[in-house]
Amino acid sequence: MLLHQFGWNDFFESQLAGAPAGIPGRVASANHGRFLVWTEACEVDAGVSGVLRKSGALWPAVGDWAILRTDEAVIDRVLTRKTCVSRKQPEREIREQVLAANVDVLFIVSGLDRNYNPRRIERFLVMANESGARPVVLLNKADLAPPLKLDLAGIVASVQQLSPAITVLPISARPITGSSDHDLDALPAQLAPGQTAALIGSSGVGKSTILNRLLGDERQRTTAVRASDSRGRHTTTTRQLFRMPGGWLLMDLPGLREVQLWSNMSNSEQPRQNLEASFDDIQALAGSCRFRDCTHTAEPGCAVTAAALDPARLANFKKMQKELAHLERRTNPRLAKETRAKGNAIEKSVRQHPKRDSS
Repeated sequence: MLLHQFGWNDFFESQLAGAPAGIPGRVASANHGRFLVWTEACEVDAGVSGVLRKSGALWPAVGDWAILRTDEAVIDRVLTRKTCVSRKQPEREIREQVLAANVDVLFIVSGLDRNYNPRRIERFLVMANESGARPVVLLNKADLAPPLKLDLAGIVASVQQLSPAITVLPISARPITGSSDHDLDALPAQLAPGQTAALIGSSGVGKSTILNRLLGDERQRTTAVRASDSRGRHTTTTRQLFRMPGGWLLMDLPGLREVQLWSNMSNSEQPRQNLEASFDDIQALAGSCRFRDCTHTAEPGCAVTAAALDPARLANFKKMQKELAHLERRTNPRLAKETRAKGNAIEKSVRQHPKRDSS
């Protein structure tokens, strides 16, 4: 197969100019430091060169374009990513976890059972805006709407209001006898041949079932969710790229329990702008607040608190603002130094001016 069928384009081609000779290929899966790489000639089980391992350069992730040595199955370097879906590692350590590289469309999957959570969808939308991928929200298990007495049209409209620019598709990953309503035909229409999509969401929302239906084959293992709370188990444990019948590519990501934000803080304005783009209704109102630095809490003349906004949506916005501010303080050396200096000054002032006993 030709490289452009895997997603190769001028953006990656331009990075080969003047570079040492090598074989370009796309990372299709990763497993404990070994990588399955698709090249024009064949699939290669490759390791990583010692130079790349020690250099601190980009570490291969599924979806990356890598350069292999011509004489052995070793990755020498990873090309600059066009898009990157990341989160903060779900640990106390401040570190990025790359979930998917070079994704054009991010399918945000939410089940319409007890998994449905608008606040989680908002968080995924911020992640998509930060990544550079186009978000499409898939409301799976639409077949459950009648027995659960859900207002499906109302739910679709409420999700659409989270961000007018997004596409919202109610679907049913499991076939419904005698009905084509909410089928998966709308998904391939979101991509052109050679483009890449990724399925992201919590465990049990039906990502692997969606993949199997689109492939027409049971390639990914699936399990039922718990009846008590509709939670699923981690049946997908690795990230893997699949070639779809329509000529596009799809990545099934393991279910996420935590969606902590991550951002490249080299440009401190960009993360804030990406967050605001996901809450454009709040930002439109904020322009009418009396004070430019309004925190939308208790200030007089606050247009945001005066509006009939969903309090949970506003609280979620503020929570993510705090997360990004904390992340910036931890990853930006200048801000970290200023924060320590401010804390030391406060501590010194307290020592020099102890509280007097009023008795």
